[in-house]
Amino acid sequence: MRWLLRSKIHRATVTEARLDYEGSITIDADLLDRCGMWVGEKVTVVCIETGARFETYTLPGERGSGIIALNGAAARLAAPGDKVIIMGYELVNEPIKAKVLLVDMNNKVAKELSY
Repeated sequence: MRWLLRSKIHRATVTEARLDYEGSITIDADLLDRCGMWVGEKVTVVCIETGARFETYTLPGERGSGIIALNGAAARLAAPGDKVIIMGYELVNEPIKAKVLLVDMNNKVAKELSY
């Protein structure tokens, strides 16, 4: 069994950083659905500006809002306007194709890839 990339939202723009929250990353529900991430799923987040890498879990944001909000302690690792990569993994015993969403500055899907 190996951990393989299953889904990725690439170069999303952080819209909010909310320190006074119990923790997680809030992602526009349309993006969650389109890339195949589940609510409550463990994800790795990488901030392109700072190089910070952390794990958290997903929460659904308002559909069509483009929200990417870092909550709790994660709010100290990236600021609004920073670009992040959000990755979900799957433990499998054979290769799988990852669904990758490239998003624009408003967190709308610009291109969908599979590799």
